[in-house]
Order: sequence, then C-alpha cells, then structure tokens
Amino acid sequence: MKKALIGVIAALALAGIGIWQFSGSAKAAPNVTFTSLTGEKTTMQDLRGKVVLVKFWATSCVTCIAQMPDTIQHYNDLSPKGFDTIAVAMQYDPANYVKNYAETRHLPFTVAIDAQGEIAKAFGDVQLTPTAFLIDKQGNIIKRYLGNYDKQAFLSTVNKALAS
Repeated sequence: MKKALIGVIAALALAGIGIWQFSGSAKAAPNVTFTSLTGEKTTMQDLRGKVVLVKFWATSCVTCIAQMPDTIQHYNDLSPKGFDTIAVAMQYDPANYVKNYAETRHLPFTVAIDAQGEIAKAFGDVQLTPTAFLIDKQGNIIKRYLGNYDKQAFLSTVNKALAS
C-alpha cells in the first residue's frame, strides 16, 4: 500500500511538471547578454519596453520541437504589438544543430546559443527544457513555464502585459 501511494504521488508530481507554472511577486530578469546565431548581441536592458519570452530549448527536446510552431505563431502575431522572443539553446546543444534547425524552420525570432551556460545559470540554473520566462515591459519576470502550458492562458497573460 505504501509503495502504491508513493507511486501515485510520484506520477502526479511528474504529470504536474508538464503544466507547472508560477507567478508571484515580480522579480527582475537578470541583465544577461544574448548572442544570436549571426553574432548580434542583445541585453535584457535593450528589450525594455517590450514583453519578452525567453525560452530555453534544445534540438533534442521533443516538447521544445513540438512547441516551436506555436512559438513562431505567437511571435508573428504579437511582435507588431511589442512582443519579442529569444530562444536560448542549451549549452549541451551542438551549435551546428541549432543553426541548422533555425535556418531550415525559418525561425523569425532571435536564437541565441548559451555556449558557457551562463544565461541558464543567471535565470536560476535552468536545467530542464523547455523552460520559458515571460518578462514584462519593465524587465520583470511575470511567469515561468516548464514543459507544456495552456496556450489560451499564455496568450491572455501576454496580452495583459502588452496592454499595461
């Protein structure tokens, strides 16, 4: 009985990972520098005034790849309103894989490589993908997403942040 209960709790915990989100008191996003695949540098300070999704992903992450069409669509639909996306490839992801994926899928947003793992560390030592942070116009983290997320709730949160 005890083992069964532990198993159920573990299964529920793992199931919850896919929808785990939190919001609370706004915390300032770390002022990191993103270096794009083309070598352009962007800091969080440069992104002030925009609502930004910083998404940690990997080409080997099935959920990341499955989410990419929605990430592209959200960017295309919302960027004219002041929304931006920075897709941060994890340190372990080979740069040539990331570049190939970004080019063949025509990713319209900035793709950065976290070659030293410094960006992931600055955002709370991100280890799991996909992990995404939604940042408001003032540079504060307003939501963190791990795994899959509710698309309508995400769009609602983004639209509220864009309106403020």
